[in-house]
Amino acid sequence: MMNLNNGPRKRLLALDTATAILGVAVTEDGRVLNEINASGERNHSVHLLPIIEQVMQASGTEASMLKGIAVGVGPGSYTGTRIAVSAAKTLAWAWKVPVAGVSSLHALAWGGYAAAQEQLAAEPASAAAEAGGFGPDWIVPLIDARRGQAYTGLFAADGSDAPQQLEPDAIRLMADWVEHLAGRLIQAEAEGGKPRTVWFVGETAQHGSDAALEPLLGEVEVRPVPYELEGRWAGFLGEARLLAGSDDIHGLIPNYTQLSEAEANLRRSREGSTGRV
Repeated sequence: MMNLNNGPRKRLLALDTATAILGVAVTEDGRVLNEINASGERNHSVHLLPIIEQVMQASGTEASMLKGIAVGVGPGSYTGTRIAVSAAKTLAWAWKVPVAGVSSLHALAWGGYAAAQEQLAAEPASAAAEAGGFGPDWIVPLIDARRGQAYTGLFAADGSDAPQQLEPDAIRLMADWVEHLAGRLIQAEAEGGKPRTVWFVGETAQHGSDAALEPLLGEVEVRPVPYELEGRWAGFLGEARLLAGSDDIHGLIPNYTQLSEAEANLRRSREGSTGRV
């Protein structure tokens, strides 16, 4: 017997493989219906489609119930990001639904801040918790990019809603980035919008030490929060993104922000070859 679903399409499939976590979720109107977040970056290509099938089955979701697919486009792992984007485009084409690319760093910032607020709520209350005279908290998502670099950006907390982006996603040398943030704090204080707390979320083991963040210490409360990306946040961003319009399936590409190591080596070899007499 054929199962026909003629109701309105309300659900969204969300994918993100820009980090070591493979995140897949089905969301509907800001709710998570089912979600799997699996570790193991080297196996994303093997496990992505089976996990998508598991999440859809567990949430009772058929392709005919989907209003679209949201996918984290990076920046992050070069290979990992490509896997999710390719899968999202293929499924969107096959199922004839729109696709929305969202920033993996934006999702990391939102999820990390939500985790930080849960952690904060469990701490003893203090008089210092009053936020009078301060602007919104800042959120700095971090994905390690090696050689002292990180994929990162700057966001401002907006209650429980999606954070607002203040600085674009990019790969940055962390030492220079922290100095830049220190300068922004001075400017924010002069404008009366200095945050009480700057939250560093994500892969903080590499870049969240007191030594790494020293230029900010004493100027503002600095709190590193280790956090692994969850697929739901790409879904929540995707729901809002689809209200504004979808991406062209064929034109959607990952946000690599830099050449892969293989491409960089190839370019250097070519430049060397053209330079020889």
